[in-house]
Amino acid sequence: MSTVNEKVALVTGGSGGIGLACVQRLAKDGYKVAIHFRSRPEEGEKLKDAIPGAETFRYDLSEEAACQDLVKDVKSRMGRIDVLVNNAGISIDQLLPFAKPSDFDRLLQTNLKPVFLLSKFCSKMMIRNKSGSIINITSVVGHTGNPGQGMYAATKSAITGMTRSIACELASYGIRANCVAPGFIETAMTSALAPEVREQLLSRIPLRKFGQPSDVAEAVAFLASDQSAYVTGTTIHVNGGMFCG
Repeated sequence: MSTVNEKVALVTGGSGGIGLACVQRLAKDGYKVAIHFRSRPEEGEKLKDAIPGAETFRYDLSEEAACQDLVKDVKSRMGRIDVLVNNAGISIDQLLPFAKPSDFDRLLQTNLKPVFLLSKFCSKMMIRNKSGSIINITSVVGHTGNPGQGMYAATKSAITGMTRSIACELASYGIRANCVAPGFIETAMTSALAPEVREQLLSRIPLRKFGQPSDVAEAVAFLASDQSAYVTGTTIHVNGGMFCG
């Protein structure tokens, strides 16, 4: 059986925010981390230099062929993939009457289809190893809804349903699939909000504070580890009590 130090974790969108926190936390646990990014190459390279054994991979995952190329590249350079963290994604907010079909298509192509493709390609490698963990980052709004985020919520809800299904399909091969659903997390975006908007958001959170990227990364590390060996097809909610389903 492989030790953690021999295992490889692929984190998409790994050069900033929640992805960065996941990269750092998994590296702390001894994983060799494949850091994917589409933008912010400087941050990605700095992160690679700071983490022993890490490698960086720059791909636009909205391009279908890029998903397969990424998995092949990681395998070629790092030998295997034991943990897949599907974190990369975007949000396009708009009220339904004004929502553009082209924006909905872009969200599906960026948020949903890469999760399907990367899970598909990585699972083939994991089946041969008879083990693996697929961890999909979703969102509290995929469970609660949120005004102006119907298109985004649709992609995150779809990921949740897909994860439950592939958990059933892959369990016999020793592969687990789960979601982590963050609530409002302290990022550059939330820091830039007007004070009254922040207060409005905080009023919806029983713990009365935003989460930290490291809070999400801790849940990811748990699902990547043998401590969660009997956990599959579920969602860990990291939202300060906004939703506890």
